[in-house]
Amino acid sequence: MSEPLLKVEDLSVAFRQAGRETLAVDRVSFDIQSGETVALVGESGSGKSVTALSILKLLPYPAANHPSGRILFKGRNLLAMSEHEIRGVRGDDITMVFQEPMTSLNPLHTVERQIKEVLEIHGGLSGAAATKRVVELLSEVGIPEPETRLSSYPHQLSGGQRQRVMIALALANEPDLFIADEPTTALDVTVQAQILELLKDLQARLGMAMLFITHDLGIVKKIADRVCVMQGGRIVEQGKVADIFAAPKHEYTRALIAAEPKGEPAKPQPAAPVVVSTENLKIWFPIRRGFLRRTVGHIKAVDGVSLAIRRGETLGVVGESGSGKTTLGLALLRLISSDGPIVFMGKSVQGLKFREMRPIRRDMQVVFQDPYGSLSPRMSVAEIVGEGLRVHQPQLSAEARDARVVAALKDVGLDPETRHRYPHEFSGGQRQRVAVARAMVLEPSFVVLDEPTSALDMMIQAQIVDLLRELQRKRELTYMFISHDLRVVAALASHVIVMRSGKVVEQGPAAELFRNPQSPYTRALFAAAFSLETAAEGVVAQ
Repeated sequence: MSEPLLKVEDLSVAFRQAGRETLAVDRVSFDIQSGETVALVGESGSGKSVTALSILKLLPYPAANHPSGRILFKGRNLLAMSEHEIRGVRGDDITMVFQEPMTSLNPLHTVERQIKEVLEIHGGLSGAAATKRVVELLSEVGIPEPETRLSSYPHQLSGGQRQRVMIALALANEPDLFIADEPTTALDVTVQAQILELLKDLQARLGMAMLFITHDLGIVKKIADRVCVMQGGRIVEQGKVADIFAAPKHEYTRALIAAEPKGEPAKPQPAAPVVVSTENLKIWFPIRRGFLRRTVGHIKAVDGVSLAIRRGETLGVVGESGSGKTTLGLALLRLISSDGPIVFMGKSVQGLKFREMRPIRRDMQVVFQDPYGSLSPRMSVAEIVGEGLRVHQPQLSAEARDARVVAALKDVGLDPETRHRYPHEFSGGQRQRVAVARAMVLEPSFVVLDEPTSALDMMIQAQIVDLLRELQRKRELTYMFISHDLRVVAALASHVIVMRSGKVVEQGPAAELFRNPQSPYTRALFAAAFSLETAAEGVVAQ
């Protein structure tokens, strides 16, 4: 075998805070050959992302340091490079896609400008040639009508579309090594399959190597040649994907492979009172052009949707990115304007002003898709989770409020002793659990869950599903569960609606819809999802 493109030898990473040093990565070793894909899998906080960030020296130095190890890329030790030298490697020889695209993209720059910047700095392209290349890249990563998205800003794109822009940006200069930190987390299943095929095609064409970080073992089986399983900062097992899945040696690896959401979803409650309903709901965004910014058309994000969710039920909302799922959820919470009646717990809330809505907010909560964007970086976890209690239950003493925060963190599987830390000190999955705790601490009646498990590894994902189901049983909670992960939807949803281009193409009881989808689009969506899973039949059977 030839000399590997990347060789990580005995790498350790430690973080120093308040005079204490914590070892996050402990003597990790692996290598990647040219054209090969190596997957890093493990629980949130196991050291996967920290290992990847070390390769490009993107950790917060000097708070982070390396007690041991070397990272050799084409024979050169990256850890020994100066900042000037490593800049020549970043974005050209090695590129990286991060887990949360909203924090990686500049909110003040258009899509075209951000991708052009990489092409100009590392590729020497400018003007019309650079614009043409930007359009090609956006088309390759599955963004429809890419010419119309050149002037868009990140906040004007869906979560999945933002991630696709990040992938286009990373692949702009055809790197030798592509580091992908959960690159398909925010993508729906059909686009996920497209992106995986795209990455495999690029590897074949460019001889590009990949370090692929994911919690989705279905993706590992589809795209990776070898896999390294991490736990507690160490690699506990590594080898060829086929060998690891056929005969895992380590107990943790066996537990990871066996982990998936299980159990029966809440049954339909035809006699229960309706918690939230709407009829013919529309959310149209105007398209303005010209000097006078006249309206020349509309983007029909939600176009004539009707639904009713009863107490104790879970409505699963599935569909491609940009289909209107999140927009629908935000409208029901009165977080964006819409046209059409919205009734919450028997009271019309459409048209209520901010002050009139405020007392109702305690009973309707939301967990957003991007936890890093929804958690204040200036507040500790205790302050974030307890903020709603300060607003809606000001009579609570500081001790009682802290006890509620501790209980909420325990419910979502976080160590209460970490509540005085800040969001950037947690992994992506841990941040999502903080977001779930913030919503549940107020004991609401209705919760919109916008991809709440997308950032979580398989084992924690199964635990969160069990937690949500248990909370629902205890408190008769009503959920709207927005997701592209059909395994999770099958484990939680009583009813399902399938959305496409702002419209509902199919809806019905979850068990019936999973067993016998009628719409060609629904069948295509399910086929794309379950083709990534070896246990597809078991999921459908739920």
